[in-house]
Amino acid sequence: MSQITRREFVKGALVVGTSTFLPGCQPTGPASTPTVAVPTATPKPAPTATPVPDQSAYLAAVRGADPAAVTERALAAIGGMERFVKSGYDVIIKPNICNANHGPEYASTTNPVVVATLVKLALGAGAKRVRVMDAPFSGSPQSAYAISGVGDAVEAAGGQMEVMRPRYSEVAIPDGVDLKKWSFYEPVLDADLVINVPIAKHHSLAGLTLGAKNLMGVIQNRPAMHRNLGQRIADLASLVRPQLTVVDAVRMLMANGPTGGNLDDVKLANTVIASHDIVAADAYAATLFDKRPDQIGYIAAGDAMGLGTLDLSSIQIAELSL
Repeated sequence: MSQITRREFVKGALVVGTSTFLPGCQPTGPASTPTVAVPTATPKPAPTATPVPDQSAYLAAVRGADPAAVTERALAAIGGMERFVKSGYDVIIKPNICNANHGPEYASTTNPVVVATLVKLALGAGAKRVRVMDAPFSGSPQSAYAISGVGDAVEAAGGQMEVMRPRYSEVAIPDGVDLKKWSFYEPVLDADLVINVPIAKHHSLAGLTLGAKNLMGVIQNRPAMHRNLGQRIADLASLVRPQLTVVDAVRMLMANGPTGGNLDDVKLANTVIASHDIVAADAYAATLFDKRPDQIGYIAAGDAMGLGTLDLSSIQIAELSL
């Protein structure tokens, strides 16, 4: 990889302390300079991001019956995939494929069409490869990839499904409030771009599974996270800092999450939310469950840490219907 790794820079957005600078956007928090334990390397500049068109929104929420068209329109509304992907980028897409129990109609795993559309858009923007991965807590990765429909959809779109084999290392979390270090999947920290693609669903402990909660799939020892869960999820997000979050609310699991299993718990919302700001994306998604963003622990904690904003009245939102 010719660029410095994500352990030092978040690709496409220079991270300074808790502030993330993206083209066309204001810093999301106070600046300080973190130190993260990384292999010795000669410092190189972060890649220059393509300017964002003046008319692009901070966050987009698009509704329509065609998940591919809705996903494409949501990305276009925030500046296009070219805003995030540069030629030659190594891209990782992290959907929620947490179990091998049910197909996508049960809304416990991310919609395969949404994921495949993001793969196509990333490749079209010049990515050299796009890998898609998760670490299910029920069933093998191979079976979860197949039953969710994500595996076939991604491969048809030109992406690669990756089984997250033991390539974990303990890494310092400089901005962590409760967690100061944890074991992360190394490729996620080294990728040029991480696209976080959760499904919007109920969760019995966290309240909701959305973007920040979805990052629990890139760590080891998840059971230990459940003490002070909201803050710890925000601490994880402060290190991974996905540059793009796309929330799949095509089908929403309204109860009995995270695995569900009853179609009566599924609501067809036909919505996709996209933003560079994981906190804002999660905050908007929470409103689809008739919840205030500050009622979800990790959204409130992420806002307090300067990882983004939960104040939806303070940002430009494009709400569109197809």
